[in-house]
Amino acid sequence: MTSVGSTGIDDARFRSAMLQCRTIIIQRPCPAAFFESACVRAAPLVPLKLHALPASLSNAFTAYGDGYVEVNAIRFDHSIVVVPDRPVMPWPVASFEGLSVENFAQVAGMNPELVVFGSGARLRFAQPRLTAPLTARGIGVETMDLHAACRTYNILMAEGRKVAAVLLIETLGVPR
Repeated sequence: MTSVGSTGIDDARFRSAMLQCRTIIIQRPCPAAFFESACVRAAPLVPLKLHALPASLSNAFTAYGDGYVEVNAIRFDHSIVVVPDRPVMPWPVASFEGLSVENFAQVAGMNPELVVFGSGARLRFAQPRLTAPLTARGIGVETMDLHAACRTYNILMAEGRKVAAVLLIETLGVPR
């Protein structure tokens, strides 16, 4: 039997656990000076559960840059609404100044628990009267720049949260 570190778990069992995405044992890190001391032997084992998500069932941001985002490797250079389990939808907003109550009411009708609003290349907060359709339904609204919104959506979506990314994409500051 070959052991992994000082845990006493044989390689076959460890590989089996990893392949099945069940429980993997991770050892608490120790300072290098204590690597061969009692620290390694006494470190508690912590179970960690991993769950594989079928990529085909969820929309995720795969890239972003100045004036565009990619969802599942499809490029968008206009404002969009992204939810995990529906096709990407256009969002009829060309500029920050063009935001309206109706734009956010469209998103409220999807009943997400949280909306991540990407306000463009820089952080700008929408007036509370514009996001009122969301807050009236108890839907949280987090505002951030476009790139941060993409990253945050991916994390929340991977956690299984009912999230919507509402992204304002302006090209070079010129409404299209």
